[in-house]
Amino acid sequence: MPTKVTVNPGLITINDGSSFLVTASDGSIDENLAQGFFVWDTRLISYYEISLNRYPLSLLASSNITHHSALYQFTNPQLSTINGTLPAGSLLVTVRRDIVEGMHEDIDITNYHNEAVKFQLMLAVRSDFADIFDVKSQQLLTRGETETRWENSVLTTEYHNGSFFRGIVIEPVCGTSEPRYANGRLMFDVTIAPGKTWHTCINFTALADGKVFKPQDTCGVAHNTKAGKVRDEFLINATKLRSSNAEIAEYYQQAIADMGALRIEVYDNGHQFWMPAAGIPWFVAVFGRDSIIASLQAIAVYHEFARGTLLKLAQLQATELDDWHDAQPGKMLHEMRRDELTTLNLLPYHPYYGTVDTTILWIVTLSEAYNWNADLSMLDECREPLEKALNWIDKYGDFDGDGFVEYLTRSSKGLRNQGWKDSGDAIVYPNGELVEPPIALCEVQGYVYDAWLRAALIYEVWGEKEQAKKLRQKAQELYQRFNDRFWMDSVGFYCLGLDDKKQQIQSITSNPGHLLWSGIVPQERAKKLVNRLFQPDMWCGWGVRTLSSQNLAYNPISYQRGSVWPHDNSIIAAGLKKYGYHKEANRIAEGIFAAASYFQAGRMPELFAGIERQDDNFPVPYPDANIPQAWAAGSIFLLIRTILGLKADASKQQLKVQPSLPDYLPDLELTNLSVGDATVGLRFWRDGEQTQWEVTHLDGELEVSA
Repeated sequence: MPTKVTVNPGLITINDGSSFLVTASDGSIDENLAQGFFVWDTRLISYYEISLNRYPLSLLASSNITHHSALYQFTNPQLSTINGTLPAGSLLVTVRRDIVEGMHEDIDITNYHNEAVKFQLMLAVRSDFADIFDVKSQQLLTRGETETRWENSVLTTEYHNGSFFRGIVIEPVCGTSEPRYANGRLMFDVTIAPGKTWHTCINFTALADGKVFKPQDTCGVAHNTKAGKVRDEFLINATKLRSSNAEIAEYYQQAIADMGALRIEVYDNGHQFWMPAAGIPWFVAVFGRDSIIASLQAIAVYHEFARGTLLKLAQLQATELDDWHDAQPGKMLHEMRRDELTTLNLLPYHPYYGTVDTTILWIVTLSEAYNWNADLSMLDECREPLEKALNWIDKYGDFDGDGFVEYLTRSSKGLRNQGWKDSGDAIVYPNGELVEPPIALCEVQGYVYDAWLRAALIYEVWGEKEQAKKLRQKAQELYQRFNDRFWMDSVGFYCLGLDDKKQQIQSITSNPGHLLWSGIVPQERAKKLVNRLFQPDMWCGWGVRTLSSQNLAYNPISYQRGSVWPHDNSIIAAGLKKYGYHKEANRIAEGIFAAASYFQAGRMPELFAGIERQDDNFPVPYPDANIPQAWAAGSIFLLIRTILGLKADASKQQLKVQPSLPDYLPDLELTNLSVGDATVGLRFWRDGEQTQWEVTHLDGELEVSA
């Protein structure tokens, strides 16, 4: 049994929509760490400590119960009371928290001592209203004014800075002891007879720019929130998986739970849809690239996510040139925030458009969503955004007219790098030196090639054959141009990109693996590319590293210079499958699944270290990784889809399968798989070295074939 390792050890995270709570395992909140109760990118509770007569409690156990609730159980240390010394272990203290827009907290204390006990329960609570970017950087600054009031047993703390307003209302709503407030603490005088239980519960209501995030105050009952409803609806309607490999089935189920938790509402023409937030704690917001890729990964599990993401990004598509926000007409956003710095226009995130690939991947996702839902109304609604996105590629993506899409940050507070590897030090030459933008990344050109071919198919659906022909011609010209300029014949691999002097960035990275997924690699070059990906400097055993270990900038525990990203590997595996490299695709899946076996609950983190896999070690977590994280969870879905070779054409009522089960996955069954209006069940099993399959259930019209 693998030794379990943890990401963000000692933390408990729960959320509901855009509200989330991060605490230590004992339920406390340390204002000097990345902990607290956050709503709309602002920390509303920055310090929390519970004590009895000022004695800290002794933690027995704590855990998430659902994505929006957590349970902490304590006992008392030996403590002095007015009636004498209370022996350690005399009390059972249970704290339950539920994030339901706001937060609801239940506290139950049972007395197992043979005498009545009297003590004071104290809750120390503070609010710093810190901007989420300040919390992340651990550079806390107070810019506005804070005021606290205690009136009618309600504690209200409000923060103002110009037009920016946040508040937290703390209200004990039940219990036999009247609360008091002094010296920064809520206090309850508690008396409990032997064998009896004392109870109180507290509502934490968040205030943000005129919106009230009020929790439900039904004590100890699982709350049926909007986010909870969509999670439950997702769990009911998502594709189900069963296998005799119980671990992989558990990873899939955990990924389902994580994707169900990371929901953001999308409204469109009176209809409600949902899109994935990127991850907790740092990315609980509308994102472009992350949400698009997560939606693509989950397309065979629940294709409605793709529709919600497409619609939300189309609603926020840029309409004008705006260097502060790195915006250009037709461009899709990178992220959108509601924090203080953004509200006061000190940061450009409302919204920020500093991404080179989201607009292109939006087109890819539109096509793939139609492949799975055959919804003409969705295509028609997205017609104008599609035309604007295609125009952006030509006019602004390729802003210097060299035939390749590159990026250059124009915002003084923008991102230096704007591909998926967007940390400031991610793009380097082989000698480790940073590459100066503008940069034309290799995978971005592959995305454009794929997007043009897919857009051609969409225009054919609309009967516009001439426009489809033009797009195919552009794609073919890019195919030739790209393969002439980006291929490094001496090493049998594609360069990372072209630098500001239009010279090859000859670093060996994971980026060219995405080219297989896009289909821009000639068949005769694919084998060399694949072989290079699996050389020891790139393949660590758990997955493909982001950067070769031979590069002077390589660091296996860095963010993007040698670490392993599950989503990156899932896209590479999908590309390998596309080119017929079934065993190699399964090899990547095995590495990622093996890593998952070491993480708590089989939950994939955002990334982990690229340290070489050996018989006596385990994957090393990256300490600040987001978990849950949408495209990390989505990697499980895409790897399963890749192993089975699922390809839908819902408009023709067709589903193609090309299964190749590895020996570690001898059988697998999918139920409730949705293609257009049809729902199908499929069973796959190994027969020697071959994989057999059958349709087990079918509702609606659908032709399933190999």
